[in-house]
Amino acid sequence: MSDVRVETHGSTEDVTEALRADVREGLSATRKWLPSKWFYDARGSELFERITALPEYYPTRAEREILRVRSGAVAAATGAHTLVELGSGSSEKTRSLLDALRGNGTLSRFVPMDVSASALTEAADAVSRDYPDLSVHGVVGDFTASLAALPGSRPRLVAFLGGTIGNFPPDERAKFLASVRDVLTDGEWFLLGTDIVKDPATLVRAYDDAAGVTAEFNRNVLHVLNARLGADFDPGLFAHVAHWDADNEWIEMRLRARADTTVRIPGAGLEVSFAAGEEIRTEVSAKFREEGVRAELAGAGFALRHFWTDSGRRFAVSLAEAVS
Repeated sequence: MSDVRVETHGSTEDVTEALRADVREGLSATRKWLPSKWFYDARGSELFERITALPEYYPTRAEREILRVRSGAVAAATGAHTLVELGSGSSEKTRSLLDALRGNGTLSRFVPMDVSASALTEAADAVSRDYPDLSVHGVVGDFTASLAALPGSRPRLVAFLGGTIGNFPPDERAKFLASVRDVLTDGEWFLLGTDIVKDPATLVRAYDDAAGVTAEFNRNVLHVLNARLGADFDPGLFAHVAHWDADNEWIEMRLRARADTTVRIPGAGLEVSFAAGEEIRTEVSAKFREEGVRAELAGAGFALRHFWTDSGRRFAVSLAEAVS
């Protein structure tokens, strides 16, 4: 087995305090909301892995197709010594990159980063078993707050796949992209997965599958609040909603109260009332066009070198270089 190390950025109390602050702000708002990162405890990570295999959920298959075809080009262009994967999950689709970079003779370290300690540890162990000559340095933490301490020798390739960038509203996307650029030196690389704007019916089906797995994933945020903050949500009282916002070109996932209800959240010092039909926005998932991706990357200090799509033009992977 290869050299494996897993470190944690932030204590359990730090995570709980961040959750507490988000809950107080989001559930006290006139239009209630919660950040999508709180879907991901161990159960949430497992549910998302199930989502990626659903027939309606095309992004994972489309992105894997791109990585299978283009990973060799990524390796040749970057010559990366370190591959950093943000929001790594199971790291399954990253193996095309690992294979190509190792085949190129440059890769020495893999740095997966994820907020779920259980998912990260399992993925790091699996990679280390399959790539015994590779140093694996897992980081448990919130990639929106812990990038400055990322390890690894230069040149580094930071991969942010799965279309997760779409979960940030535009102002937060700009801050996140700038934070990635801040930890890279000129000539280092960023690989970004983005879902592409397409017909609304296809998009909505991807977030409202017939088997109801996405609905359970959406409601998992309520299970997280119950477990971590002692809340008394009845998740069954909230219906899953997926809505296409044509003006913002994003999918919104919401939880809609089926009846009037009041929820106590002792860990946040809150009592929250919901009227029947009232919603909590739990996720936005923006969809992109090539010109928009290019402009947002340029605004953060990256030059777009390649914009690759799958054969059905459903999804894109962009390779960008950090420039002055």
